[in-house]
Amino acid sequence: MSIQTTTRQAPVLSPKRELWLLLTLAGIQFTHILDFMIMMPLGPQFTKIFSITDAQFGMLVSAYTLAAGASGLMAATYLDKFDRKKLLLALYVLFGLATLACGLAPTYYTLMLARVLAGIFGGVLSALSQTIIADVVPFERRGRAMGIVMTSFSVSTVAGVPLGLFLAAHFSWHAPFFGIAALVGLLAAGAYITLPPLADHLKIANKPSAWSGIKQVLADGNHLKAFAFSGLLMFAGFTVIPFITIYLQTNVGWRTDQVPYVYLCGGLVTLLTARVIGVLTDRKGKVFMFRLLAILVIIPMVASTLTQGLPVWAVLLVSTVFFATMSGRMIPGMAIITSAANPQFRGTFMALNSAVQSAAMGVAAFIGGLIISRNAENLVQHYWVAAILGASASLAAVFVVGKLKLYQSNAPLAK
Repeated sequence: MSIQTTTRQAPVLSPKRELWLLLTLAGIQFTHILDFMIMMPLGPQFTKIFSITDAQFGMLVSAYTLAAGASGLMAATYLDKFDRKKLLLALYVLFGLATLACGLAPTYYTLMLARVLAGIFGGVLSALSQTIIADVVPFERRGRAMGIVMTSFSVSTVAGVPLGLFLAAHFSWHAPFFGIAALVGLLAAGAYITLPPLADHLKIANKPSAWSGIKQVLADGNHLKAFAFSGLLMFAGFTVIPFITIYLQTNVGWRTDQVPYVYLCGGLVTLLTARVIGVLTDRKGKVFMFRLLAILVIIPMVASTLTQGLPVWAVLLVSTVFFATMSGRMIPGMAIITSAANPQFRGTFMALNSAVQSAAMGVAAFIGGLIISRNAENLVQHYWVAAILGASASLAAVFVVGKLKLYQSNAPLAK
């Protein structure tokens, strides 16, 4: 794997200010991830309330991600043209309003429309956050930085999803979306105060036009390999993840009030392991850690689709290991992706990457919904086939990652 040394165009922050920036981004990611994740455990409620099939529920999940993918393509034309702080705040507020619209939706189709709007505004937030990290945090600390921001996934599963399910169970399915929208308002105010101006990328002379930048990004073979890696990274999990709750309640026989324990246990362990994985990613090497976790995740991924008849503790063990390894591989994976971008076009690259990731998740959820079916007893069938497809994508990512070239500064060796 080859390395290029580049001159960083980024603000120099004190360690304290850098930590505040990372915590702010983690908070924004928390609400963005929670808004997406809360849909999946609510699957049984949606299929019953709206009288829809599993495939239609898969489309409800896909609507968000496919809209986010289209939004990412559009963002590639403007992401490098604005102060990143101002752009982040604007998109975040619009995302909060779209989430509020989800809570107000009275029908399946109006909810679908609201999810599309949430995807349009929320889908760019992840790319923008990752771009800010890559702009501000040096390569040698980027694994740790990603580990901090990625704890947002853990916190959303530990606290956010169980609390959202509690609100849905005691009030209605609308309540979690109202709660997320309110939290977005609070975090937007906090981000306005804590984030520094992030406009150094605007000072680069002789910058190409947006469309010229997109063309140059797509003309780079390394970027195309990075997009392939990124798509496989997301596709691997989302043939399985959207249907976990449906499978647990139909085939495994769990009650609605037992489902939050899957997210509570998985998120709690992930919260503990994310920081450790972030440190190991910097010490042992990003490619090594990704390959290790991408292979390990296959075992609990397939096992999660075969837990029918197992006791509660065994199901929790499998799902917890699945959560920990699935989110754990994202830490070195995203550090690799941000470092595979030519720094001159990082914003455009990350916007396109967000589109690729969102499209991969949407396609995976759609295909997963087509693969699974119900038998005469209304039990889910062929779920394991979806897991095998995801496992194949994970192995393909293990192969593709070795083909990438990383850009970094002040680092003598590729890791």
